[in-house]
Amino acid sequence: MNEVKRLLSFVRRAVDDYEMIDEGDRIAVGVSGGKDSLALLSALARLRLFYPKKFEVVAITVDMGFEGADYCGVQALCDELKVKYIIERTEIAKIIFDVRRESNPCSLCAKMRRGSLHAAAVNAGCNKVALGHHYDDAVETFMMNLFFEGRIGCFSPKSYLSNRRITLIRPLIYAQEKDVRYFARRQALPVTESLCPEDHATEREKMKQLLHTLERDNEGLRHRIFHAMCKSEVDGFALHGRYPDAGKLSDNE
Repeated sequence: MNEVKRLLSFVRRAVDDYEMIDEGDRIAVGVSGGKDSLALLSALARLRLFYPKKFEVVAITVDMGFEGADYCGVQALCDELKVKYIIERTEIAKIIFDVRRESNPCSLCAKMRRGSLHAAAVNAGCNKVALGHHYDDAVETFMMNLFFEGRIGCFSPKSYLSNRRITLIRPLIYAQEKDVRYFARRQALPVTESLCPEDHATEREKMKQLLHTLERDNEGLRHRIFHAMCKSEVDGFALHGRYPDAGKLSDNE
């Protein structure tokens, strides 16, 4: 069970550093069926058992409307974790691929999925939404904004949406993707493959591969980028003079 303690240590540290959880929170975890969201769900469900501030967890899946989607495994996991599971049915796939026939569908798809998730969370009585973005996602997003948009920016560890009156939190930001993958494998999480035809053909995948190539000759590159984001106070990553140790956030297995 070392993988459980390991992931929980990253989650607990991020939650504490960025004050993500308050007493009485009802947190909706956006569950896609991928390893990141399932690992986050498992971690938060376990954290609520001993965290000093009492909170509830609800799992929400936005069903895109792809034929063949099966959420039985997620439902079984939620039953095991004693977490309520909500499936929000949509026709996002039909709108994007059949009606609008978007040539670059990812941006619109993400916007529609976020809207559906936030609405479902509010309807479920949740005041916070937890997303499964991890350490590598943060670095990749920062670099994508720099390369493709010419700006310094990233998503925030914690942000308030005034129009929905909900707060977005990202408790996995200290966990590298390899930590999440290891946890998902050892815990036999019911990870499902994405049914989206654009999966693995995105700018994010290209940036992931570029960073992997660059780090071959520049060991620790991602750690230094993440540390620079915190030190430069990029989009809420500031820790008011306290910075995560770039070399110790996530050691090799």
